Amino acid sequence: MPVLLAIGTRKGLWLATSADGRENWTTTGPHHPMTEVYAVAVDVRRTTPRLLAGVTSEHYGPSVATSDDLGATWAEPDHAPLAFPPDTGESLARVWQLTPGPAEEPEVVYAGVEPSALFRSTDGGRTYELVRGLWDHPHRAHWTPGGGGKAVHTVIPHPAAPERITVAMSTGGVYRTEDGGGSWQARNTGIRAVHVPDPFPEYGQCVHKVAAHPGAPERFFAQVHHGVYRSDDDTASWRSIAGGLPSDFGFPMVVHPRRPEVIYTFPLVADARRFPPQARCRVYRSEDAGESWTALGSGLPDGFWAGVMRDAMCVDDAEPAGVYFGSRNGEVYASRDEGEHWRLVASHLPDVLCVRAATV
Repeated sequence: MPVLLAIGTRKGLWLATSADGRENWTTTGPHHPMTEVYAVAVDVRRTTPRLLAGVTSEHYGPSVATSDDLGATWAEPDHAPLAFPPDTGESLARVWQLTPGPAEEPEVVYAGVEPSALFRSTDGGRTYELVRGLWDHPHRAHWTPGGGGKAVHTVIPHPAAPERITVAMSTGGVYRTEDGGGSWQARNTGIRAVHVPDPFPEYGQCVHKVAAHPGAPERFFAQVHHGVYRSDDDTASWRSIAGGLPSDFGFPMVVHPRRPEVIYTFPLVADARRFPPQARCRVYRSEDAGESWTALGSGLPDGFWAGVMRDAMCVDDAEPAGVYFGSRNGEVYASRDEGEHWRLVASHLPDVLCVRAATV
C-alpha cells in the first residue's frame, strides 16, 4: 500500500508519497503556504483517510484544516473551528497536537493547544469544545511556558477505555483523567525537575514528549528536559532509562507500531546548544524498553548542527516499520527498515515542526 508522509513546517505543509515500498518519494507543497503547521494527523479510522492540519497564519490566526482526498483539496471553515469560550478570557495561540480518538469513537479527535488546554471534537475534527475539567484544574495557575510556549503537546487516549486520557504539557507535566475529562490528576512521581528548588514536585516538570503503544497501554515513555523515563504502572510512577544515551536532553519520543519494547529518540546537547552531541546526526533506538540503546547512523550525516523537535519524528504502520524525522534545517530523513539505514527524502524546506506517516 502507498505510504503518506506529512511534513509540517514553519511556512506550510508538504506531503510526500511512496507507492514502491518507500524506495522513491513524490512530494507536493506547500499546502497552506506561509502558515505555521505545528500539528498534523492522518486519521486512518475511516474508509478514506482524513488529514488534519493545525495551521497558524500571522494574518488570520490559528485554525484546523481537513482533507478527505489526501491533500488534493482542503476544507477550512470561515468560523474558527476551535476557540476559547468568552468566559475564559483567553485566545488561542496555536494548535500543538491533533490526535484521533480510539477506534470505537471514530468521530472523536482531540486537540492540544497553547495556552495549555485540551479540546475535543465529535465530528471528525471539524469543530471542537473545550475540556473544562483540565482548564479548571487548580494547578493551571501555576503552569508556566517552556522554551516553546505553554502548551498541551501530547494527547494519548487509552485504546480500550475512552474515558481514560493522558496529556503532557510544557511546563506542567503529565496529567491523567479516568472519567472522560471531568477530573484530572498529576502523574509525575519520579520525574525530576531541574529548574525548580524541589527536584521532585507534584507538577511543574518540563515534559517534552510522552509516547505509549496501544498494545501495552500500561507502559509509557517520556522525554523530559534533562531526562528520559519509563512508566510500567500506567503513569503512577516513572524511572530513568537515560543510561546509554549520550545526552538525556531531547524532544521526540516514538514507539514502534507493533513492538512495544522498541522506542526511538534523538538526543541533543542540552539547553543553549541544542544540536546532536559531537554534531553527529544519530537516531537512538532501544529494543528492550530503554534498558540499552543503539546509535543508528547509516546514511545520516556528521557535521549536523540542527535539532529535531518533539513532533518531528514518527513511525508508519507498514512492514517493516518506517521511521522518519525532520530537522530545523529543513531536511527530512526516512528509514524503511526500522532505523537500520536512512536516506534523505526532502531538503531545503523551512524549519520542520512535525511529521506523521501512515499507509493509505
